[in-house]
Amino acid sequence: MTTILTKVFIIALALVLTAHLLPGVTITGPYPAIIAAVILGLLNILVRPVLVVLTLPVTVVTLGLFIFVINAAMLLLAAYFVEGFTVSGFWVAVVASLVVSVISTVINKLLG
Repeated sequence: MTTILTKVFIIALALVLTAHLLPGVTITGPYPAIIAAVILGLLNILVRPVLVVLTLPVTVVTLGLFIFVINAAMLLLAAYFVEGFTVSGFWVAVVASLVVSVISTVINKLLG
């Protein structure tokens, strides 16, 4: 249970840092960040695998780059569901998903 909570807080922190780094991403407070992290986690568990399987031919043709589009779609979908968390457009979502991935990976490595 603590590992799930830790991961949620790491993603929430990554979302807050991303909102400070990118002008197209806004989070109005800590609660929208935590709710967005939970929603993003649920979307990554439930929806993302289906999208990855359905878009496998496109992903193979683009040598895996289409995964960035799927990650951006998950971020946009989370922003759609969470009030207080906005992403201004698709390309901002692509960059934001990259930044969230890098920040969460660095935090995970620092925590062990």
